[in-house]
Amino acid sequence: MSAIVTRFAPSPTGYLHIGGARTALFNWLFARHFGGIFRLRIEDTDRQRSTEDAIQKIFEGLQWLGLDWDGEVVFQFARAERHAAEARRLVAEGKAYYCYCTPDELTRMREEARAQGLPPRYNGYWRDRDPAEAPAGVAPAVRLKAPREGETLVQDLVQGDVRFPNTELDDMILLRSDGTPTYMLSVVVDDHDMGITHVIRGDDHLTNTARQTQLYLALGWDVPAFAHIPLIHGPDGAKLSKRHGALGVDAYRDLGYLPEAMRNYLLRLGWGHGDEEIISTEQAIEWFGLENVGRSPARFDYAKLDNLNGHYLRQADDARLAGLIAPKLAETAGHALTEAETSLVTRAMEGLKARAKTLVQLTESARFLVTPRPLPFDAKAEKLIAKGTPGHDRLSALADELAAIDSFSAAQIEGAARALAEATGAKLGDIAQPLRAAVTGSTVSPPIFEVAEILGRDETLARIADALRHAGGHH
Repeated sequence: MSAIVTRFAPSPTGYLHIGGARTALFNWLFARHFGGIFRLRIEDTDRQRSTEDAIQKIFEGLQWLGLDWDGEVVFQFARAERHAAEARRLVAEGKAYYCYCTPDELTRMREEARAQGLPPRYNGYWRDRDPAEAPAGVAPAVRLKAPREGETLVQDLVQGDVRFPNTELDDMILLRSDGTPTYMLSVVVDDHDMGITHVIRGDDHLTNTARQTQLYLALGWDVPAFAHIPLIHGPDGAKLSKRHGALGVDAYRDLGYLPEAMRNYLLRLGWGHGDEEIISTEQAIEWFGLENVGRSPARFDYAKLDNLNGHYLRQADDARLAGLIAPKLAETAGHALTEAETSLVTRAMEGLKARAKTLVQLTESARFLVTPRPLPFDAKAEKLIAKGTPGHDRLSALADELAAIDSFSAAQIEGAARALAEATGAKLGDIAQPLRAAVTGSTVSPPIFEVAEILGRDETLARIADALRHAGGHH
């Protein structure tokens, strides 16, 4: 068996959306599973809508997802002359013809078909006419002489055999009257020239595939294997759209998802391996096959994505996570994080990541570590340390105890808090919560005794002093 070659072929008229990212992933996994080749082609023939910015976004999205492609990127528009040459060859071989219909005539044709209850399509007017009858000064389009009898069979690796009566497929345009190739022609010539063996794409392309199959056969080329995967639906079962918050891959990155979580999540949208939910990329490459792609649409589920991302956050390296949230924390600190601050965030990461599901949540919960003193306090924290409350008095008493302990470890800090609780008939939480409010500015944080140890004695005591001063007491 020759090498398997797949491709991802987005059109750069917008960002890399989530459905495209999943298509790219499936093609990448299929190629990697068989030790084959994964190519990238930019279908930039729509000159009005294709932008350089969108091309960069597609590259960045694939790189962020970790989907590396092989060989040079192919730009479709640059190959227009090659595409046109094949259309001219078909005309020379009698498999395509010049069509001189004007836009008005085509509109009339469609209307007549509709009036007869038929699908609106070209009726083959110039198919067998003598070009000598051509009207003067009209630039012709080139159309494929599609078979009129029988059917076109698509042997799909996901959908099974799909049959199209040839009466439903008209003579499609290969070259427009201005000489530019159509999408259908460009795709077929590119896939052939790039040696693509397997085309894996959304099932909204099935009719295109029937037409492209006719074109492959007319050109005398091998038809690649096709696999049409169901589209992704929103939670309500309708096709995923902007209304559901269908975003570009870059937006998921900004929302705080890790690329490995995104790969795992997209993999499970329409593909399965038993009941496995957590599947590493190495495992996915080993297991991936088209026989496990479902035929019904997958539903996008944010709660599932969040839970999966939380799993990968907990597995992730602490220094890597600190690096990922450092740019946002720099906004809080008012400067790029110093080595000491980065080290502080890394040491606190074990406790921080245990309760975060996204990098955005992780950043929020780590802000207190680098917020310039004196810290701002949220409403609940204010209440806990207000002057005249038991919390204020306990915090003041705890400060004296903490100044006296010999080693400033989480265990010793907790020991001091327990001793104070027993001595004053309070619960441990009655001592820990005011400490948390003073040290973090909030009533929610990782385990507070560990936080105090990470901050160190000087910083912890300074923050307590700030809090007592803020509440109107002196310490």
